[in-house]
Amino acid sequence: MNNEISIKKIKFDAEEAYRVGDFFCSEAIVNSIRNNIAPEMPEALIAVASGFPVGIGKSKCVCGAVSGGVMAISYFFGRTKGGDTKVNKNLELAYELQEEFRKNHKVLCCKVLTHGMDMGAKEHKNQCVSFTGEVAEVAATIIARELGLKIID
Repeated sequence: MNNEISIKKIKFDAEEAYRVGDFFCSEAIVNSIRNNIAPEMPEALIAVASGFPVGIGKSKCVCGAVSGGVMAISYFFGRTKGGDTKVNKNLELAYELQEEFRKNHKVLCCKVLTHGMDMGAKEHKNQCVSFTGEVAEVAATIIARELGLKIID
């Protein structure tokens, strides 16, 4: 794990991965967190994130960026054993992330966030690139704070 991180680079890398078409929102966030904070994170977690873009399998439910941010946080703070109470801290952090997004955008629903936009059109892509960067930034900030990582920017 990297002890010093750049929140700006995490945000930029996530946005760029979406912008150039390498990954969709949730994948881009997990990939950026992996590359910049935890290179030991299994690449398979990026694949796990592949079902969440466009509101979970294109259903337009929960914003995929928010889902990706929750997955990134959960990698560090989630549980792997039944009965482990550390899940409570993870839920608190996931709530913090989604609440920050909700504060900025009122809803988590992809359908509402993209209402009136043509999927894949410039307006839609630009908005989702922005959401991807925003959530990557918030998730990285939460992770850094909780793990005591040094933020260099």
